Amino acid sequence: MIAAIDVGGTKIAAGMVDANGRVVSRLDCLTQAERGFPDGLARIREMLQQAAREAQAEITGIGIGCTGPVDPFTGFILNADTLPSWQHSDLAGELAREFAVPVAMENDADAAALGEAAWGAGRGKRNFIYVTISTGIGVGVIADGRLYRGVDGFHPEIGHHVIEASGLKCYCGANGCWESLASGPAMVSWMQAQAPGKYDDLSARGIFALADGGDLLALRAVEREGLYVGVGLANLVIMYCPEAIALGGGVMKSGDRFMPVAREVIRRNCAMVPFEKTAIVDAELGSDTGLRGAARVWRHRFDAEGGR
Repeated sequence: MIAAIDVGGTKIAAGMVDANGRVVSRLDCLTQAERGFPDGLARIREMLQQAAREAQAEITGIGIGCTGPVDPFTGFILNADTLPSWQHSDLAGELAREFAVPVAMENDADAAALGEAAWGAGRGKRNFIYVTISTGIGVGVIADGRLYRGVDGFHPEIGHHVIEASGLKCYCGANGCWESLASGPAMVSWMQAQAPGKYDDLSARGIFALADGGDLLALRAVEREGLYVGVGLANLVIMYCPEAIALGGGVMKSGDRFMPVAREVIRRNCAMVPFEKTAIVDAELGSDTGLRGAARVWRHRFDAEGGR
């Protein structure tokens, strides 16, 4: 059975996933990256051992989905802002040596795309895109049934493509990238900038609640979210013409409030391609997306059936 690890900036999940994508056992802990990579590695090791015991199964391989830039072929974590003290750490190699099994690692958005393509909203589709909109925006692309890779196997950072060049500067260095305009924190920053001191301790979820209560500025923020989500999605539709785009992440739990605006933006911006043939749907794997995606990373890399 495949052991799966989902490493995020806030939380790490580990578990055992069977050949049908079913999570048999699962454990979670806070990432606490400031404690350093050796500490995090020790906790991952312990969680994997416990997950295997609970599943009463042997670990035959380990799949990893990890936040930030990673090298999928060496298994190293690169310059990940969300894991500052883990940079240049050999996560895959350390686990391969510890458990004596093959290990495969991908960026977490690519892992989620693989999981959704196999067991979720992308089943049966050769050209499919997964988008998560939450604290950041992550995108994974499946092209002709395979995970799309850029030069040297790099994961394209589509969440940081520029959609408004005069926008605020993002931590990535660009002005007006998609994440800086349409992520959950971007919604909060915009609200707080419009009315300094009025909306302290706000969250994206809080904005949607205020909008439901009739707060005029929150209603503008929700409409603005629809606009920028729509622009980003329209760019994906016009550049890739996928069969489907699946949307996940915390912000999308309130997607019914802003997706009508986003769909209208797609309709206006994508006249040169058959946009109506691209299904814009909800992701299906829910809270298990990370672990199921991580397991699929391993199968996509090593399993002949999973690699098709």
